[in-house]
Amino acid sequence: MTSVEDLSVARIVQARVDDDTDALIQELKLQTGWNESELVRNGIEALVQKLRPKKRRRISGLGAYDSGVTDLGSNKKHLEGFGR
Repeated sequence: MTSVEDLSVARIVQARVDDDTDALIQELKLQTGWNESELVRNGIEALVQKLRPKKRRRISGLGAYDSGVTDLGSNKKHLEGFGR
């Protein structure tokens, strides 16, 4: 968590909230010990993390080795003796 001393205030954001949202804010303040500014900053960061596209998982070593056989995956002769 970033402390107030570490922040350079670039912009002030104001928002109107209904009673239900205000109750949620008060509940979060009690649970976390954060002030409203910290709740907004951390909430935005959490939302960005949730919505940001995840990096695709890759197969380790995929394409890193060259067997020298150009049709290894498509020529059935290379697969004779494998499997059933």
